[in-house]
Amino acid sequence: MGKRIIVDPITRIEGHLKIECEVSGGKVVNAWSSAQMFRGIEIILQGRDPRDAPLFVQRSCGVCTYTHYLSSMRAVEDAVGVTIPKNARIIRNLLHGAQFQQDHVTHFYQLHALDFVDVVNALKADPKKTAADPKKTAALSDNVSNDPHGGTAYFKEVQQQIKTFVDSGQLGLFSNGFVDSGQLGLFSNGYWGSPAYKLPPEANLMATAHYLEALRIQAKMVRMHAIFGAKNPHLQALAVGGITSVKDLTPDRIAEFLYIWKEAQAFVENVYIPDLVTIASFYKDWGAIGGTSNFLAWGDLPMGNKEPESLFLPRGVIMKRDLKGIKMANPDKVTEHIDRSWYEKGKALHPYDGVTKPVKADPKYDTNAQYSWSKAPRYEGEACEVGPLARVLVAYAYGKKNFTSVVDSTLKKLNIPVTALFSTLGRTAARGLETLVIGNAMEGWVMELVENLKSGDTATCAKWTMPDKGKGCGLNDVARGALGHWVEIEDKKIKNYQYVVPSTWNLGPRCEKGKLGPVEEALIGTPVDDPKRPLEILRTVHSFDPCIACGVHVIDPDSNQVYKIKVV
Repeated sequence: MGKRIIVDPITRIEGHLKIECEVSGGKVVNAWSSAQMFRGIEIILQGRDPRDAPLFVQRSCGVCTYTHYLSSMRAVEDAVGVTIPKNARIIRNLLHGAQFQQDHVTHFYQLHALDFVDVVNALKADPKKTAADPKKTAALSDNVSNDPHGGTAYFKEVQQQIKTFVDSGQLGLFSNGFVDSGQLGLFSNGYWGSPAYKLPPEANLMATAHYLEALRIQAKMVRMHAIFGAKNPHLQALAVGGITSVKDLTPDRIAEFLYIWKEAQAFVENVYIPDLVTIASFYKDWGAIGGTSNFLAWGDLPMGNKEPESLFLPRGVIMKRDLKGIKMANPDKVTEHIDRSWYEKGKALHPYDGVTKPVKADPKYDTNAQYSWSKAPRYEGEACEVGPLARVLVAYAYGKKNFTSVVDSTLKKLNIPVTALFSTLGRTAARGLETLVIGNAMEGWVMELVENLKSGDTATCAKWTMPDKGKGCGLNDVARGALGHWVEIEDKKIKNYQYVVPSTWNLGPRCEKGKLGPVEEALIGTPVDDPKRPLEILRTVHSFDPCIACGVHVIDPDSNQVYKIKVV
């Protein structure tokens, strides 16, 4: 029998996911991704008023809170045949841009950075600024970051906070299973001290300090949603045909939004991107680990009424990493397979025709048969990665200058080839670069709104009537990837409703032809230096920003030992 390593649970994600890997010769040779929760909202919506759908599906997740709301609203609008006013389009884009900023910053620092940053090792850092040694923290921070909170005194204070927690035995944020004293809360049971960590102590201290700063800034970022969206989570300012935030289109409210955006974008430019490049410089080998083959982006952020031509984030599909062969993506080519999922047997169907019929018996986890609640989406029969990397690759392949410039400059700084994008490192970098590009564009959208209001155009919602029958598709690209909602209306009620979410694309199981899902493919070849602390697996899984909490099982056929480890 082989060695089975159970890492349970993996936190720093949302929901319940199980990843099982087989390891041989120090590398992953097989992998299975299993969603452990049944959603079933599609069933709940049947027979309801179509206008109810956006409010129900938004509750699918409180993390990417706005995304299902927007996609569902677009699906219903497509079904009833209404075009939203210009002001509504701009406000929706601003809300979506704010979602990208907050979501990506939170993911990098709070959900993913600790796969690269050894918090406890920061205690060994010398916070003094020493010009003769540029690797010391103050010099490092001054060289790579324009964070206003930098300086020797600041890093001494952060280091003292960590030390105080350790010495007191009440480590709160900075806990891990390998520090003898204390219960370390958010950082408890991390793999601190693992040889897979490569940052020097000074870089670990800088990154930990910025982790704490990110907690503060992301809390401010969500206020942008409250200004035009009424609240966060679960916004309430959209309506079929437009928006309802009429009284918020005032100089004071717009200025308030712009003020928060400026502070958020300053953090992205001066802290997030420099940290990303600095950390990546120590992990260049991860530019050849964790890659997939196919990439899909529906695109988003329309600059006009004509789609997909006006999309700021372009639509496209790339197969077999062929950037020159990029094609326009067509939602009619999507099918969902259920052969390896816990649903009643049936053929692969397009979402318009999709059914959600869970197996009646208790589901049995069997990697040779059915092993997930997730369906297996396919584009022309192929699994596709969705998310920041897919969007950046599509924009790069189309030659979009706002993306090609930041991608090329980052590759040059790191002295790595463009092929390094097809990796865990590339996926992580793409998320940051996309945040920068979208944030840079948001000021222009605010000014467009101001000029439109000045011109006398105050329309925020268009009139429409509910048809007896209709079909609609709402496509958007959200922080985690391509999202689509499909609705069929009959007798003015929802007859059928299906949605295919980013984590279904990325974390779905094998299909009826045995083709691996993207995260399963990405894990193949991942090195695992220490089976008791499989930090490398976490890096690749977290790089997809899964919207489901999970346990990871690693099988090593060379022995029959079983380990159970808790991590964050």
